[in-house]
Amino acid sequence: MISTRPIRADDLELVCLHREQMFRETDAPGRTEAILASQTAHFRPWLAKHLGDGSYFGYIVEEHGKPIAGIGLMTIEWPPGPSHPTQDRRGYVLNVFVEPSHRKRGIAKALMDRADHEFARRGVAFAILHATKMGRPLYAQLGWSATSEMAKSL
Repeated sequence: MISTRPIRADDLELVCLHREQMFRETDAPGRTEAILASQTAHFRPWLAKHLGDGSYFGYIVEEHGKPIAGIGLMTIEWPPGPSHPTQDRRGYVLNVFVEPSHRKRGIAKALMDRADHEFARRGVAFAILHATKMGRPLYAQLGWSATSEMAKSL
């Protein structure tokens, strides 16, 4: 039996594990195990803080009580712009992960639908995410579009 529940503070290690595995599977070069370990060591206290104050929220999907997928959500301050001219915040989707054994079953789509509803419930009218190569087709199918964002490490 598959069920979905809100993320809880005691999901900290699960979210860290999913995030690390998600980045391990991305198409970006230079993602060594040492970098992933360092990232997780710094992400863990950040996540504990934001799970604790409720600013990081989302859902965990379980099958017979065992976690098989998750999604993280946040609202972030952002100046009003053409995509959300009356709001000073936007939704942010992160850490979407489905165990390989459970992919292609509609779980990620269901999580994204929950994200849409949760943002709407919170009055957020615009959301962003950073897509992996694997996730892009699903997001496009759900109406997400590519933006002109660029990045640079300093």
